[in-house]
Amino acid sequence: MTNLILAAVAALVVGVIIGVLVGRSGQGASLRQRRAEQQVDELRGEFTRYQAQVNEHFMESAHLLRRFNDAYRDVNQHMARGANRLCNDEEWPDELGQDASGRLGHSEAEPSEPPRDYAPKADPEAKGTLAEDYGLNADGTKRTA
Repeated sequence: MTNLILAAVAALVVGVIIGVLVGRSGQGASLRQRRAEQQVDELRGEFTRYQAQVNEHFMESAHLLRRFNDAYRDVNQHMARGANRLCNDEEWPDELGQDASGRLGHSEAEPSEPPRDYAPKADPEAKGTLAEDYGLNADGTKRTA
């Protein structure tokens, strides 16, 4: 009977040890899960604060740009009123009415073309340096000087 009691006590001790180990491993998983959830909540909070800061930045930028545009318009109107009041020249309103190309001496009848990055050829038959066959003979061999 003592052997049976010792076996029962040993089984009880082994069962308690196994129960504690299993319980701790389950708590570790739930603890990790709680930590992960806490980190997710912190990241969501940070993201929400960041979004609020971005919105606030752009709202303030829009307000400042509106004030800047209003100030620019006020300065422009002030300069125009001052020019009207202070200038004796009768021709300046006419000059302001002309478009930029008229003041630069160009007329709409003369088409303008962008500047070239090469000199125009004097001889239409001559090949420029950008031609694919520049420096080659008619048979495709390299031309010698």
